[in-house]
Amino acid sequence: MDYCHISPTNHLSITGGRKCHLVLAHLIEKDEKYVEYYLKQKKKYNCTLIMDNSAFEMYKQNKPMFETNKLLDMARKINADYIVLSDYPGENCFETIEAANATAPLYKGYGFKTFMVPQGTKGDIDDLIYSFRWAANNPELIDYIGVSILSAPLAFNVESNNKLQRFVSRLKLMYKLKEFLILDKIKDNEQKIHLLGMVDGPNEIMYMNPFKDYIDSWDSSAAVWLGLHDRTFDSSPTGLIDGKFEKEVDFDSTLPYNKKVKLNMEYIDTLCETYLE
Repeated sequence: MDYCHISPTNHLSITGGRKCHLVLAHLIEKDEKYVEYYLKQKKKYNCTLIMDNSAFEMYKQNKPMFETNKLLDMARKINADYIVLSDYPGENCFETIEAANATAPLYKGYGFKTFMVPQGTKGDIDDLIYSFRWAANNPELIDYIGVSILSAPLAFNVESNNKLQRFVSRLKLMYKLKEFLILDKIKDNEQKIHLLGMVDGPNEIMYMNPFKDYIDSWDSSAAVWLGLHDRTFDSSPTGLIDGKFEKEVDFDSTLPYNKKVKLNMEYIDTLCETYLE
């Protein structure tokens, strides 16, 4: 299982040498230093680059999603392996499915592999399940399937003001996907699964142990961003007693590196080795 630590641009070097990285479209668009770093990582380590569409960041900032042609241009710029297709958190599943139907053949035609993030209507878990089932039933279009940090909390209607329920919502979703044989279908198809972001603590990794045979990769900025604010994960059941550190990541941050960043990264890497290998 490959873990992709995400960092502000000034501290990218601490993520070096890993086999897989999730790179963010909105940073590719504006930051040449960011692009240069990952191009060098690709050349030196032949690592896998998944180009995210920055849907989480756009959603949180109430901004429109990137258009297809723009995502294609940015993927070329960074020499990405996978492009995360446009997705629409909280919207009817067919918004995301139709986007995948329209753009996956285009991206594949240009030599990129595809990464779909199923989404569904807020408060409607069945709608979200349908989206995952569609991805699993279309392996010729979809190579990688992402489990969003937003999709489960939105489907269970616990995305805001309910950190306990939000923390376990993605775990509950995984059990449902297993129950409906969707995880096994994905594995049989040789499609991959990636967990996007982290909810209310790093110990979500520990609780995902029953699904270790299905999870290929995971990403989060939690370790680095929390450490830069002079905090470490703790011994609470979630690993963060107050839940997610909600301050939005500033990728232009000039906060100085400190040893707590390294401790947090090691904490997550150890959890991955212990529970997901």
